[in-house]
Amino acid sequence: MDKFLEAAMEEAKKGLAAGGIPIGSVLVIDNKIVGRGHNQRVQKGSAILHAEMDCLENAGRIKASDYRRATLYSTLSPCDMCSGAVLLYGIPKVVIGENRTFGGPEDYVRSRGVEVVVVDSSECYQLMQEFIKNEPKLWNEDIGV
Repeated sequence: MDKFLEAAMEEAKKGLAAGGIPIGSVLVIDNKIVGRGHNQRVQKGSAILHAEMDCLENAGRIKASDYRRATLYSTLSPCDMCSGAVLLYGIPKVVIGENRTFGGPEDYVRSRGVEVVVVDSSECYQLMQEFIKNEPKLWNEDIGV
């Protein structure tokens, strides 16, 4: 696992330790992490603070030209909302830890010119599987079941 996906995994573990859903994300520009986040729907009672949204919020205001050099890393495939943010800000590359647990609109994002790389990390997958086994109601709430 590369260092940026590892940083996203650290964020996922922070979220889990705080009683939330273990999904993490980092935003990288010019080989430097400029934003970090983890799913905080439970912790903050938020409808929108998925890991990627928390990461983008924590990165703060960024120029459009900087977004166009960015890569968003996420431990789990981004959902429609988070993928929409990628498209809105013109982020050209998304690296996904795993998409077996949940698959977002990856083909659509690719069709819009974004490079989507799926690492299929067993560590990311195992973290989610363990969480779902222990917290099925919370997982189903998060994915809208």
